[in-house]
Amino acid sequence: MALEGRCMRCKENREMKDVKVAPTARGTFMARGKCTVCGTNMAKILSKEQAEKLK
Repeated sequence: MALEGRCMRCKENREMKDVKVAPTARGTFMARGKCTVCGTNMAKILSKEQAEKLK
C-alpha cells in the first residue's frame, strides 16, 4: 500500500518506499520510509486505524 508523506528536502508530498510502522513512546503510531525521488528519510504520524491497515 502506498503511503504519502511530506519530504523535507523536496518540499512536496511524495510517496514513501520501504515503509515500516512502529509505535512511538507516547503510544501513537509512526510510519517511517524513504522518499522515492531523493532518498531522504520521511516520517508520518498515523492514527491507530491507519496503522492497522498498513500492518
